[in-house]
Amino acid sequence: MNQFFLSEINIYPIKSLGGLSLQEAKLEEKGLQYDRRWMLVDEKGMFITQRKHAELALLQVNICNGKLIVSHKTLPGLSTSFSMDEDTGEQISVEIWNDMVTAIEVNKIVSDWFSDFLKFKVRLVKMPLTEKRLVDRDYAQNNEVVSFADGYPCLLIGQSSLDELNGKLPEPVLMDRFRPNFVFTGGEAYVEDSFKDFYIGEVLFSAVKPCSRCVLITIDQQTGFKGQEPLKTLASYRKIGNKIMFGQNLLHQQRGTICVGDEIKVVRWNK
Repeated sequence: MNQFFLSEINIYPIKSLGGLSLQEAKLEEKGLQYDRRWMLVDEKGMFITQRKHAELALLQVNICNGKLIVSHKTLPGLSTSFSMDEDTGEQISVEIWNDMVTAIEVNKIVSDWFSDFLKFKVRLVKMPLTEKRLVDRDYAQNNEVVSFADGYPCLLIGQSSLDELNGKLPEPVLMDRFRPNFVFTGGEAYVEDSFKDFYIGEVLFSAVKPCSRCVLITIDQQTGFKGQEPLKTLASYRKIGNKIMFGQNLLHQQRGTICVGDEIKVVRWNK
């Protein structure tokens, strides 16, 4: 019988910027604490990601003493920071995929810093604690809510799945291309496709939908360079309909603390 163990926990405080690896994390109603609670929007309030602006990959986010620190991966002098509690108090309507969400700008100085970096006008906004953005009703189980993540509170990928993909690629890629919250060891490639209900530590999760992948995974998160892989290779053997699948979107049943090394115990499998 295979055993599965959590090997990575990752959060992405500002949507589409560099992620942060943790040894333990709190799971809250909308997902992991601080995960995708901030987001860049243009002047019309439309969300901004690496899909169109690959250079966002070069911005790393760290948390220190109650502040978010954003720094350039290759230009260390280029940085900004702000208190995690900070906002202007002014509520604005922003659009992420098909959802209209209420958000609050962090501050004008930080927005200007990002505008200078991207060379067009943007605002950095955060999601108020009171905002309830619902998960897709086709997959929700109990009116679950989500942060500024694409659609679901958490994403899980098996290390074996990446290892198998890398065996097919001209050059291997890192897991950070796929921006998972949880990575685990054990089992064969894509065993996560067969997970239905499972515990990570003491927290019960359900895998509700395979994660469809886009051009974002073709961006090297260390250099910002955009190529064709691994999307091209994945398309040759991981296509369902018109979508290319890699990883599982999760819903969770309760809050709790999750730690690297926790065992993943599957209690119900997909048939």
